[in-house]
Amino acid sequence: MSTPYPFTAIVGMEDLRLALLLNAVSPAVGGVLVRGEKGTAKSTAVRALAALMPRVDVVAGCRFSCDPGSPDPACPDGPHPSGAEPGSRPARMVELPVGASEDRLVGALDIERALAEGVKAFEPGLLADAHRGVLYVDEVNLLHDHLVDLLLDAAAMGASYVEREGVSVRHAARFLLVGTMNPEEGELRPQLLDRFGLTVEVRASRETDERVEVVRRRLAYDEDPAVFAAKWEAEEGSLRARIAAARALLPSVRLGDGSLRQIAATCAAFEVDGMRADIVMARTATALAAWDGRTEVTDADVRQAALLALPHRRRRNPFDAPGLDEDKLDETLEQHRGGDDDPDPEPDPDPGPDGGGGGDGDGGGQPPQADGGTPEAPSDTAPDSTPGAAPGAGAPREQAAVPSAEPFTARALTVPGLGEGAAGRRSRARTAHGRTTGARRPQGTLSKLHLAATVQAAAPHQRARGRGGPGLVIRRDDLREAVREGREGNLVLFVVDASGSMAARRRMGAVKGAVLSLLLDAYQRRDKVGLITFRGTDAELALPPTSSVDAGAARLEKLPTGGRTPLAAGLLKAHEVLRVERLRDASRRPLLVVVTDGRATGGPEPLPLASRAARLLAAGGVASVVVDCETGPVRLGLAGVLARELRGTAVTLDELRADSVAALVRDVRRAA
Repeated sequence: MSTPYPFTAIVGMEDLRLALLLNAVSPAVGGVLVRGEKGTAKSTAVRALAALMPRVDVVAGCRFSCDPGSPDPACPDGPHPSGAEPGSRPARMVELPVGASEDRLVGALDIERALAEGVKAFEPGLLADAHRGVLYVDEVNLLHDHLVDLLLDAAAMGASYVEREGVSVRHAARFLLVGTMNPEEGELRPQLLDRFGLTVEVRASRETDERVEVVRRRLAYDEDPAVFAAKWEAEEGSLRARIAAARALLPSVRLGDGSLRQIAATCAAFEVDGMRADIVMARTATALAAWDGRTEVTDADVRQAALLALPHRRRRNPFDAPGLDEDKLDETLEQHRGGDDDPDPEPDPDPGPDGGGGGDGDGGGQPPQADGGTPEAPSDTAPDSTPGAAPGAGAPREQAAVPSAEPFTARALTVPGLGEGAAGRRSRARTAHGRTTGARRPQGTLSKLHLAATVQAAAPHQRARGRGGPGLVIRRDDLREAVREGREGNLVLFVVDASGSMAARRRMGAVKGAVLSLLLDAYQRRDKVGLITFRGTDAELALPPTSSVDAGAARLEKLPTGGRTPLAAGLLKAHEVLRVERLRDASRRPLLVVVTDGRATGGPEPLPLASRAARLLAAGGVASVVVDCETGPVRLGLAGVLARELRGTAVTLDELRADSVAALVRDVRRAA
């Protein structure tokens, strides 16, 4: 076993180290989500923590790490006798790989033995291995949603349940959950963010001396891990002793009514949903007091607890940056301090540094409305006013980036047919979860038994197999697994016209609002997204396909406009991007969303060239939607022509709104 990097040798990252240590003191805090850019030692810190955890006493031979002092009465390896032989081992740190299956996480039943012999033959999964230790999920944002749901349910309930066609197993699963993620690779859903007790943001230091020390220590560790760890053993031992002392003190810590009112007022002031934030803050403040060797919670504990427990819960929009307005936090704590009934309350320390977040830390106001009184400007360049016109004199003028209109709930755009891609919420697909549509012979390990089909396959052979009792004689060839249909995530590739014909402020603001709405929809449906823009003489891949939808929103807001309309270049760039992505992930089906008025200018025969590019995409079977942005009393209908050449559909900006579709359905029903 390799020597872990010492926890006490980590340079900087005080918030991360504190959050991990508080969970080591009080696992009821609920775990830590570590967000940060790549290369910031997130994984190193988590692995180092496991070496500091106290050893655990276990029942010898129990695969589920039962405590000999109070063994789990429902343990699958039990019941354990009261005098069971005790054992001792270090606390485990179990890593959950991104590509793990559901059976690897929760364990699996031997379906064949369960049916034929009535035996609950259960193979424990990673949740059982992590019981009374640390479960570490690197890149938790890339886990499939159903695995994250199972993981967080087990963490909340302290138990794991495995059920297969009426046969069920339950075992204890209490662990310190730590997840790390790079936000550039995609976000967790808000519901899942809320299930992590604390969150911290980590960034590489910009201080030269600190960076030098990080490199120096890492090189020394890589040269000889054992020698390096030995140099820090005294500090590691002191930290282990402090964790043990804080754990022992924790039950004696008192959370007074005054501190509890501060917690409740803070959660209300930042408009967090539900009551989980209040509970996590209370547990965190109590752990902070125990960590400092005190039996009373102070204002400083409540403030620090808020900074760790609330940033990921106050986000109201997936594209908002996480964080707290520290001025607002200090003001709230000051308004609600001093309400405790203690006869001699402990004097409060300084509530925090002056200045806090510096002004509007919440991110400012809403973006301007698209129709906020600004008249629609004429097109930047005369040649774009008529499709196919010859270039005019003079260089086109580029406009500054136009703020987007307020996003709305977009109608669902789907890929036709039945896919087999990654689980998501957009298009129909064969998935591991969903409604059962049929049965087939198992492909690999059987996990989703189709009981009726299995019995039907075995029934004709019972006499030949010498069946003499009430049970069926089952053989492996009889087993059938369920074929299920659910939803998949897609690659939504936006191709956005940023040329002069689109550059009128009201129109471009509305276009950006529409694309932002589609990005928000893609975030909720767990899609990958990419962004291509075309203007002037060429097209640009502004955002390579990624799971980070907020990165797409940021690029969209900065999008400049103006120039000619190289529609063909945008479509050809889309063809190239999709060709490369098909090689990387052949199972993820693409959805091409072209946002344009359909005009094409610049170069020889711009419209025929765009038509050929569209037919090339159609020949590849790419599902396409053209969002028609043409406005004005005279409409040329070029976006509709483009949609037909792509063999896709065309929708207007108004038709893209889910509420307009719902209103249309209501009108039709009233007319009927």
